Amino acid sequence: MDKKKIIVGMSGGVDSSVAAYLLKEEGYDVIGVTMINFREKNLPEGERSSAEKMVEDAKKVAAFLGIPHHVVDFCPQFKENVIDYFINEYLFGRTPNPCVVCNRYIKWKAMMEQGEKLGAELIATGHYAQVEQLPNGRYALKCSVTAAKDQTYALYGLTQEQLSRTRMPLGKYTKDQIRGIAAEIGLPVAKKPDSMEICFIPDKDYARFIEENTDAVIPKGNYVSTSGEVLGEHQGIIHYTVGQRKGLNLAMGRPVFVTEIRPKVNEVVIGDGGDVFAPGLRCTKINAMSVPEFENGMEVIAKIRYNHRGAPAVIEKAGQDELLVRFKEPQRAVTPGQAVVFYQDEYVAGGGIIEGPVKE
Repeated sequence: MDKKKIIVGMSGGVDSSVAAYLLKEEGYDVIGVTMINFREKNLPEGERSSAEKMVEDAKKVAAFLGIPHHVVDFCPQFKENVIDYFINEYLFGRTPNPCVVCNRYIKWKAMMEQGEKLGAELIATGHYAQVEQLPNGRYALKCSVTAAKDQTYALYGLTQEQLSRTRMPLGKYTKDQIRGIAAEIGLPVAKKPDSMEICFIPDKDYARFIEENTDAVIPKGNYVSTSGEVLGEHQGIIHYTVGQRKGLNLAMGRPVFVTEIRPKVNEVVIGDGGDVFAPGLRCTKINAMSVPEFENGMEVIAKIRYNHRGAPAVIEKAGQDELLVRFKEPQRAVTPGQAVVFYQDEYVAGGGIIEGPVKE
């Protein structure tokens, strides 16, 4: 039986390139698509943009694999859905995860639309995750075989329709195995290093990026203690996140941390290490994945940021689109704007966006 046409999102990196190769080996009719989401401003004369480098590498790989390759410009959609969201969240004292938003509203939505134009029902990516249909009929993400590279956290927002049409061939491999395959077949990008930063801020200077891309005034304000005492002056709330210790420029004689950001009064609250822990959180913008809905008393492992190991927790319904999550043991740096993702037996049950810690 002929395999179906499948669109593979190709970034020019090792992972997406090997994903395309593996699918072709399985017999799929593979079409490579590279999405240009962002172009840097004010590059030195003669220096190529990251988008140009990405397209060049992806074209080389597509030619090497003998598959068609298309380049699609999604810069306007990316700016509206990801960059503007990222900036606004920081201006409101929150710490967003732009990859979560990008995956659902840009990568998957855009790729599915592009696939329909090219007659492809299925899409694939080079993420380290697995997609399965469960006995209850729902589609869910299953953790990658390699915990160190697992990328399910940033994918919790995918819909049932998106998951049903998605293939993730790398979920059954370790990174070393993928590098080995790339070297073995002579892939042109086999030795290309991994990209670790947010794609539109390669130097990781979030505050500079926000200042250069918004007309909003970002005033200095007060550091205050948990009891309300003024401790000094901060440089603007976009420079801070809950749990932060470095870069505060406060001479307190002991380690201190950001425990809260109050955008309405432009204050950054400073406390001791113990003040950064919370017994629970509130979250909204809920997406259920392996389960049709969340129920009171449901036990999960909750991850509150990408590199969090996860903690046992119990879910309580708190409204139409709101959950209370109570940890078995208090967790450090519950950060508004970040995603909380729920796991049960290696499957993603779903998740939401953290609104704030619960103190009791």
